[in-house]
Amino acid sequence: MPVGGNGGSGTNADKRPNDLLGSWFVRSGWSKGELARQVNRRARQLGANHISTDTSRVRRWLDGENPREPIPRILSELFSERFGCVVSIEDLGLRAVRQSPSASGVDLPWTGPQAVALLSEFSRSDLMLARRGFLGTSLALAAGPSLVEPLQRWLVPAPSSPSQPEPETALDSRRPGRLSKPELELLESTTRMFRQWDAQCGGGLRRKAVVGQLHEVTDLLQEPQPEATGRRLFKVAAELAELAGWMSYDVGLQPTAQKYFVLALHAAKEAGDKPLGSYILSNMSRQMIHLGRPDDALELIHLAQYGSRDCAGPRTQAMLYAMEARAYANMGQPGKCKRAVRMAEDTFADVHEWDEPDPDWIRFFSEAELFAENSHSYRDLAYVAGRSPAYASLAQPLMERAVELFAEDREHQRSYALNLIGLATVHLLRREPEQSTRFACDAMRVAKKVRSERVNTRIRKTVDTAVRDFGDLAAVADLSEQLAVDLPEAAEAV
Repeated sequence: MPVGGNGGSGTNADKRPNDLLGSWFVRSGWSKGELARQVNRRARQLGANHISTDTSRVRRWLDGENPREPIPRILSELFSERFGCVVSIEDLGLRAVRQSPSASGVDLPWTGPQAVALLSEFSRSDLMLARRGFLGTSLALAAGPSLVEPLQRWLVPAPSSPSQPEPETALDSRRPGRLSKPELELLESTTRMFRQWDAQCGGGLRRKAVVGQLHEVTDLLQEPQPEATGRRLFKVAAELAELAGWMSYDVGLQPTAQKYFVLALHAAKEAGDKPLGSYILSNMSRQMIHLGRPDDALELIHLAQYGSRDCAGPRTQAMLYAMEARAYANMGQPGKCKRAVRMAEDTFADVHEWDEPDPDWIRFFSEAELFAENSHSYRDLAYVAGRSPAYASLAQPLMERAVELFAEDREHQRSYALNLIGLATVHLLRREPEQSTRFACDAMRVAKKVRSERVNTRIRKTVDTAVRDFGDLAAVADLSEQLAVDLPEAAEAV
């Protein structure tokens, strides 16, 4: 018999078969026993050792029983991982227990001290637990209004009430801090170094080092600091949290990545840095595209554009237009996609007229990245339009130029690999498998130098597509065999 904690809500008379859960279950290809084993395994990872699910319990869920927490969140995560997109609790026809703001992962209080406390708690948990895809018992992906609506408060000015005494915070101009100017500058330069390592080596090699540095910075933010120092520390915390999120995304830890991005946005607000906040939102948008939620991606990009339109430089604005194009492409809106591509190109042309230095976090967005993003938009349009060769033809010259530029760039090897894969997919869309295998082989060669599960996954998907469509060709068969040798299994997140 299942142990207590698995019971459902509602009486037998109220129950009807859960058609939504049943549909996802049938498409997953799992048996009831396999789903039960996965639920039990994930529950043990969460420390919910009282959970002991079996096939009869799964059958009851399919028949309409609503399981108690944390099972709805576990099922949401398992199906999301299975299908590569966000499958919410509601999508499964289940009811979630209302969570507190801090437990929801997104709808957090917009105050400095609470942002610091949450950053400290989450980074510590990450260092201690490092659970694949879950930290603690409350982490799950958010999507739709539950993601977008809380983030809209990023633009709302913080309330102030001079009639009431302010609580002591990290931004306290009345007390000296122990952090010297050279030490603060060292923290900032270390963050830049971590960013360079990520571009060169992928997210899997230095992720824990970034998380550890972030935790140290939160310790400093919990001490009284002069206001100017505190704001610079919040900016460092925001950049480190964004980088931890990006590295987590790169190695496949999607809920972890989203939580870091949200906390990074809170820190950027405390730093008063709207362009940095817009960059964080753009990465959240990229994650939503990856998870098959282009509508959410578009809303996040529009929020980023609205918040930084008067303060971000042309390089940042061009990047946002390029991401807007990606969202429209994945929504199947070619007219709006092409317009956003043109805006990205026109805005990037103003980069050399800009007389202020760009922040380090946006310097990656080079001419090569512009070509890469716009080519990927046309490539995505081709897939959405039913493998359209016309859109693939638009993507090819841009992708070729991106590959050419990245081949000369030793600092962005992961981007080089991703664009080699992109060019391989374009040739598959144009039904040119021999050319595709050549670029896929080059991508595998570069992939062995970086630790990026995102790169590895895209190579595997591209090779799988080649085998499916052109498996009778010797070059494709050789490529599949080489994949098994070079990338035999997913890289472990660290």
